[in-house]
Amino acid sequence: MIVKQYVEGFIANNNYLLLDEVSKEAALFDCTDYISELGAVLKEYDAKLKYILLTHGHFDHIMGVPKIKKEFGAKVYLHKDDKELVDNSDEFMISVGMQPFEHPEIDKYIDEGEEIYLGKNKIEVIHLPRHTQVGVGYLVDGMLFSGDSIFLESIGRTDLPGGNHKQLIESIKNKIFSLDGDTILYVGHGTNSTVEHEKKYNEYV
Repeated sequence: MIVKQYVEGFIANNNYLLLDEVSKEAALFDCTDYISELGAVLKEYDAKLKYILLTHGHFDHIMGVPKIKKEFGAKVYLHKDDKELVDNSDEFMISVGMQPFEHPEIDKYIDEGEEIYLGKNKIEVIHLPRHTQVGVGYLVDGMLFSGDSIFLESIGRTDLPGGNHKQLIESIKNKIFSLDGDTILYVGHGTNSTVEHEKKYNEYV
């Protein structure tokens, strides 16, 4: 499989395109904004965008969903308990002096342990609270698309609605650190890492 990374938005969000060369299916993990290169990349690999898989409902991870979904017809998945966060996003945007945005249409609300298939490749949903109440990671073929739960030698913030520092640390220790050390962590912001590196050098956990 092939991973393409796109840094989008004013706070430099990482968005990832996962392409299965055999089935010609692709999944986009988080969708900050319209990704202008996306159509050309899909055409290059003769691939179809099957899913937009959201790690959590914060505005900077979902604002691009409506345009991408409309153009490519992808199905949008989000954890079931982040629906309220998306529904209340207008209030949050106004409170921080920003304009509300078009809310994404969610095709399926997912939960811990569900399996999503990209061709024959199994993507496992892993519950990673509490950067938000119910953030998730997507585990596939030695890679974890982990959203804002963990960063290179750092962790996600917990001072926003739904956040809880103690529970986030528990998620990292019990879920992320239980994975193989060479598991690649494709994080929501900044430089990617591995489980082994974070177990050794992340002083926040």
